[in-house]
Amino acid sequence: MRHGVVILPEQRWAQARERWRRAEEFGFDHAWTYDQLMWRWLRDRPWFGTVPTLTAAATATSRIGLGTMVATPTYRHPVPFAKDVMTLDDVSDGRFTCGLGAGAGAADDRVVDRAERSPRQRADRFGEFVDLLDLLLRKRSTTWSGEHYEAEDVWNAPGCVQDPRVPFAIAATGPRGMRLAARHADTWITAGPPATFDARPYAEALPEIALQLRKVDDACAAVGRDPGTLRRLLLTGAAVGGVLESVEAWRDAAGRFAGIGVTDLVVHWPRADFPYAGDERVLEDVAGDLAGAAVGR
Repeated sequence: MRHGVVILPEQRWAQARERWRRAEEFGFDHAWTYDQLMWRWLRDRPWFGTVPTLTAAATATSRIGLGTMVATPTYRHPVPFAKDVMTLDDVSDGRFTCGLGAGAGAADDRVVDRAERSPRQRADRFGEFVDLLDLLLRKRSTTWSGEHYEAEDVWNAPGCVQDPRVPFAIAATGPRGMRLAARHADTWITAGPPATFDARPYAEALPEIALQLRKVDDACAAVGRDPGTLRRLLLTGAAVGGVLESVEAWRDAAGRFAGIGVTDLVVHWPRADFPYAGDERVLEDVAGDLAGAAVGR
């Protein structure tokens, strides 16, 4: 199993730099940040831009993978975003993963586009967003005419460091999104039960996540993909709680989730208050376990 951490973009870089460096020193395989304008519980609190934050993190680290958790069509257009993605991949020397999601119709949507969209309409737009972004990152020149996006002879040179493009990690809990992940993604993302922000103990969430994993297998089969080629990332903390209560809890959770097929377990850097309140010393204890596992390998 690989392990990751989400670092909220809430600190000025003079302070945030140390967290990204420590995430690498702790032995995490990847580190992520949210791609939002104003975020759910912290919309009136400090919140910095995702692309500049990840660019700075790329220059402050040398090994750890970096990613968006997750970019959406809410206020991203695939043409300029493809340039950002290609550039992040270059600055990080091929360590960037593009996490993508359909968006939830929350505050960020209403800030830039007041149109009301149903879940089906958001899914339609997201599917086209991913299809076009995929082409933009694979090809030097792209022309596209769709229901939601237009692009005329867009050049994207020199292209990604990673071949054939930056890997996608796609968040999805419904059948359409899972099929999209099966077609385009290296990693499928779940945060547990959908549209849930009241964290349940991780042991209680286990059966539903196991069911989602079986559905992802079905989605792979539907598009003719070997399910074993798709990584499965579980983001804990919002719907799946208790993982960072202690290092013993983390060990137990990691073992249980690995047992049902989760390949990547992601926690949040503990904060002083809600959300994701916790003790950084637990994260340091987890780092000890990760260091021991690395030595064992």
